[in-house]
Amino acid sequence: MGEEEQQPINVERAGELVKSLRESFSSGKTRSYAWRISQLKGIIRMIDEKEDEILNALHADLSKPRLESFVHEISIAKSSCTLAVKELQHWMKPEKVSSMLTTFPSSAEIVPEPLGVVLVISVLAIDPVIGAIAAGNAVVLKPSEIAPSTSALFARILPSFIDSSCIKVVEGSVPETTALLEQKWDKILYTGNAKVGRIIMAAAAKHLTPVVLELGGKCPVVVDSNVDLKVTSKRLVVGKWGSNNGQACIAPDYIITTKTFAPQLVDTLKNSLKSFYGENHMQSKDLSRIVNSHHFARILRLLDDEKISGKIIHGGERDEKLLKIAPTLILDVPDDSLIMQEEIFGPLLPIVTVDNIEESIDMINSKPKPLGAYLFTKNKKLEENFVKTVSAGGLLINDTMMHFANPNLPFGGVGESGIGAYHGKFSFDAFSHKKAVLHRSFGGEVSARYPPYTRQKQNFLRALLTNNILGVILAVIGWPRP
Repeated sequence: MGEEEQQPINVERAGELVKSLRESFSSGKTRSYAWRISQLKGIIRMIDEKEDEILNALHADLSKPRLESFVHEISIAKSSCTLAVKELQHWMKPEKVSSMLTTFPSSAEIVPEPLGVVLVISVLAIDPVIGAIAAGNAVVLKPSEIAPSTSALFARILPSFIDSSCIKVVEGSVPETTALLEQKWDKILYTGNAKVGRIIMAAAAKHLTPVVLELGGKCPVVVDSNVDLKVTSKRLVVGKWGSNNGQACIAPDYIITTKTFAPQLVDTLKNSLKSFYGENHMQSKDLSRIVNSHHFARILRLLDDEKISGKIIHGGERDEKLLKIAPTLILDVPDDSLIMQEEIFGPLLPIVTVDNIEESIDMINSKPKPLGAYLFTKNKKLEENFVKTVSAGGLLINDTMMHFANPNLPFGGVGESGIGAYHGKFSFDAFSHKKAVLHRSFGGEVSARYPPYTRQKQNFLRALLTNNILGVILAVIGWPRP
C-alpha cells in the first residue's frame, strides 16, 4: 500500500486498468471477510488521520464550512464504514429459505457474492465505495472533476490506506470518464445529473452492465398552514442552504403552500435566514460558494429569467469573482419559468401557491418523480395521503434531508430521479449478486420425473406440482389406474 502517481487515462490505459483489476479479483482475495474488513478499517483510519486535509479540500472546492463538512461528509462516511465493519459477517451469511415439496428432500439458500469489477462515479460521496468493498468487489472510484481539490486528495491519500491492487482512484474529466465507460464493468454507480446519467446508461447498455443512478431532480416541499412555523422555517433553511448552499441532490427545490399562508411563511423564512447568516448573507462564513463558474452562470440564467422578474422577495445578490449567490426567495413563480423546469442545485428557492394544500399532491404528481419529497403538517390525513400517493425516491415528514442520515433506509431515485438504491446494507446489496443455491442428495429419486410418461406418472406430477397431497398418495398407490 502506498501513494501512486496518477497517469492520464485513455481507452488503452483504461483497458489495462480493468484487466489488472480483473486479475486481482480472480485471485479471490477480495472475497474474504478478512480482506473486506481490512479495507473498511483502512478507510476509517484515513478519515481519522486525514480529517483536516479532507475538510480543507472541501473548503477549497466549495468554501464549505468545516462543521457542515464534518456533519455531511466525515461523520456519514465514518458511520457507513463502522456499520459495515459491525454487520459484515451477518451480511455475508447465506440466507436460508424454505424448500418445496417438488424438490424434496432438499435445502435452499441465497448466497451473496461480489459482482466483480465495479465503477463508482461520484461527486463527494465515498459511501458507495464502502458498499462495493464490503460486498467484496474490485473498485474504481472516479471522483467528479467539479470538486478538483477533493478529487486530487482522494487520489493522493486513499492508496496509502487500502489495497491499491484492487481499489483504484482515477482522476480526470470528460475524456477520462469516456475512456472508463468504454470498458466492460460488472456494475456502474453514478451520482450526479440526469444528462450525464443518460450517457452512463447508454455506455452501460453496450455491455449490458447494470447501473445504479442517483440523479436528483426537483425536490418539492409542501408546507401546511397548521405547522409549528418557527421550527418549520429553521428546518427548511438549514435543509436548503445549510448543505452546500443548495448544491445537494436532496436539497429542497421549491415550496408549495397556500396563498393565505405564504406571507407568514415568507416572513419567518426571512427571519431565520437573518438569524443564521446575518444581515448580509454574502459575507457569511457559514454559506458555501457555487462550485465553479459554469454552475454560477447556469444559476444566474435561472435567476435572470424575465418570467420571474419582480418576483424576487429576498436575496438575489451575486458576486461573480467570489462565485457567491445569496440565499434567494422567489414568490408566485410561474410553472413555465426556467426555474420550474430545471433542477436548481443552488441557493434559489421558488415558492408556488395554491388555493388548497391538497392541490399540492396533484402538482407534484404531474411532474417527474423527485429524489426526495417533503411535507410539513400536523394533519394526519394529509400525511397519510402524501405517503400513499406521492412517488419519490424518499419521503420525509416535518423535516428535510434527514432521511439520508438513517442507514436503515435505502437511498435512491425512481423514474427520472434515478435507478436502484444504496446506503448501509442497501449498498452491500447493490454490489452483490444474490445467488440461488439448492442442495440435494442422491436419495429421494422420483421415477415420475423420467420417461415414459405413463398416466400414473402424469397424475402423480400433477398432484405434486399443485401441492395436492391426497392426489400424490393416490397416484403412488396406483389409483386411478391407467
